[in-house]
Amino acid sequence: MFFLWDPTFILIVPAFILAIWAQSKVRAAYAKYSQVGVRSGLTGAQVAGYVLQDASVGVVSNPETYPAPACGIECIRGKLNDHYDPRSRTLRLSEAVYHGRSIAALGIAAHEAGHAIQHAHLYSPLTLRNLVYPVCGIGSKLAFPLFLIGVLIPSAWSVLLIRAAILLFFFAVFFTVLTLPVEFNASKRAVAALERGGYLTVDELKGAQKVLRAAAWTYVAAATMALTQLLRMILIARGRD
Repeated sequence: MFFLWDPTFILIVPAFILAIWAQSKVRAAYAKYSQVGVRSGLTGAQVAGYVLQDASVGVVSNPETYPAPACGIECIRGKLNDHYDPRSRTLRLSEAVYHGRSIAALGIAAHEAGHAIQHAHLYSPLTLRNLVYPVCGIGSKLAFPLFLIGVLIPSAWSVLLIRAAILLFFFAVFFTVLTLPVEFNASKRAVAALERGGYLTVDELKGAQKVLRAAAWTYVAAATMALTQLLRMILIARGRD
């Protein structure tokens, strides 16, 4: 956030409230369903492996050198930091999810497995997101510093710096928005796989859906915040013209 004293700051208030609500929602859903065990007795790691194999993605220890679609599964420290790394083709699950036998653990594990399946099957939004990530990463780091310099330190380069900052941040926003279909699709794949494989009962599946829907709101909030910040930058820039 920048320029707290600028009138356009009011634009990000609704997005900020949405972000807080989304975070509280996902934490509440995780806290509830991480305490509800599954009848199958399976762990998150086991279900992730089964979901991958059901989609013809091998589970191996060296996926980078494996000739066919494959994925590794690792346990990492932390909480709610589960993710799929497309560079190493590795699914990294937090300890509570990797070893967990709860509805939340299986839902999250299947969701992350969904990303690995997207990668293996060349799901176009994920492929595009991976391609633009380098530019977007640079944009998210440099946009605000360049914008602040352009606005606060008048010079012959001010207009150029401001426009460059807006362009860089546009790519960062594009990445955030592009994340939405990727996440929604991974959750859709997860629910379908859990139901098709019989890894969760009907009632348990409803709980997993609530956890995944809550998590989806965090991405919606992030996209909303990014879009609002971009709008602020444009309005501030126009106000200087």
